[in-house]
Amino acid sequence: MNQRIAKLRQRLAAEGLDALLVSAPENRRYLSGFTGSAGLLVIPVSGDSLTLATDFRYVEQAGVQAPAFHVQQIAGGWDWAPKLFAELGVHKVGFEAGHLTYDTYQQLVKAVAEGPARDQTSFVPTTSLVEPLRAVKDAEELASLQRAIDISDRALDEVAPTIRPGETEVAVAWRIEQRIRELGAESVSFELIVAAGPNGAMPHHRPSGRPIAAGEPIVMDIGARAGGYCSDLTRTVCVGRPDATYKKVYDTVLAAQLTAIATMRPGMTGKEADALARVVIEQAAHGERFGHGLGHGVGLAIHEQPTVGPRSTTVLEQGMVFTVEPGIYIPGWGGVRIEDVVILQRDGARVLSHARKTDMLPGGRV
Repeated sequence: MNQRIAKLRQRLAAEGLDALLVSAPENRRYLSGFTGSAGLLVIPVSGDSLTLATDFRYVEQAGVQAPAFHVQQIAGGWDWAPKLFAELGVHKVGFEAGHLTYDTYQQLVKAVAEGPARDQTSFVPTTSLVEPLRAVKDAEELASLQRAIDISDRALDEVAPTIRPGETEVAVAWRIEQRIRELGAESVSFELIVAAGPNGAMPHHRPSGRPIAAGEPIVMDIGARAGGYCSDLTRTVCVGRPDATYKKVYDTVLAAQLTAIATMRPGMTGKEADALARVVIEQAAHGERFGHGLGHGVGLAIHEQPTVGPRSTTVLEQGMVFTVEPGIYIPGWGGVRIEDVVILQRDGARVLSHARKTDMLPGGRV
């Protein structure tokens, strides 16, 4: 945690801030280790004083999980903040504009205006101060990520071969979720997607009571959470004999994914990495049917930095972890998406997901 705080303080100094008020749950956990659902961090640009403000429910937990922080018990509202800012001698305080609501911000400003530092404290909206730090994973984070990835890999490898025609999407999703939990996950990392036949043309379809028919594609997008970290995995399978369209579309998507994984390098922008896969799909005349980005970061949140897509200017760095998930979606027929999590290393991407992509189903293919 000390290295994370030190890196953040460098960013605060560069922005001319005296302190940062951290309210986003993932950032709070990343910087302090505290996993409770309510709390705020106050991190000054220098000194030894780090504060975690939380209510009675979490005081004891915070003391155990965040030993580097002084735990201040609060009862709601902002009456504690003016005194703390005055004691710390901070004047320009950053807040996370993407998380703190306008109403809550107004309450904070009012409380400080009535407090001892009313003429000395100003608030500065900030974006992406902590999130870029989270994009590059350390060894501890990678261990948790790999555990979550291994769970989802195994769950899908075990459940997919047992899918039979007539079983509903929601039933398959529930069986996968059960297996994820049985394998030791804290939870699923998002609501699982099982989209069969025409439903597969909707990238974020919610599982329904629709029965799965033989020969149609089934897009399954699943994830587990372990140690607070998320996995994200997609495989497309077919129960029984697929049609000719399935083979052509599947092979195109797989070629696009494998091409991007094999050729992306540190120093590329997210847009350049996205284009590695997109050109393969465009050459197969399906460019307009790949409407989302190639990937996104995963970690404490299921979607975080970096962004890998057609408008991303993010420069990809060694140690970044993100998904590679091209897809083709054909209304009225269905879709194919294949997704793995990779870590970018000096010589390219290393795949962290290991669920099977071939020979998954008897009588069919993935």
